[in-house]
Amino acid sequence: MYQFILFIHVFIGVCIVALVLVQQGKGATMGAAFGSGASQTIFGSRGSGSFLFRLTIGLAAAFFITSIVLNSIATHAFKQEKVITFAPKQQTTPAVPGSKAPAVPNEIPARK
Repeated sequence: MYQFILFIHVFIGVCIVALVLVQQGKGATMGAAFGSGASQTIFGSRGSGSFLFRLTIGLAAAFFITSIVLNSIATHAFKQEKVITFAPKQQTTPAVPGSKAPAVPNEIPARK
């Protein structure tokens, strides 16, 4: 589930970048005087600005939603992990009566 949402998230991000690069800037109206205005008739008299703007806003909203969902999944998965694990207590053998040697554990851990 996490990988699928992450894939969708990355795909939406790439689409947003592509849409922003396709949109015309505010100073692009001068190009219509030289003949490039005829290519915008497919989107109506206002051009593709309104359609592309709405599509960009929709993808931006989807990007934020997938960001929140990915954060929620990652937080939930982190809370389920045990960060600190305690080793069981080692039993010690009692010292021999009458000697002053300290108690020795049954098992000595190996060095790592």
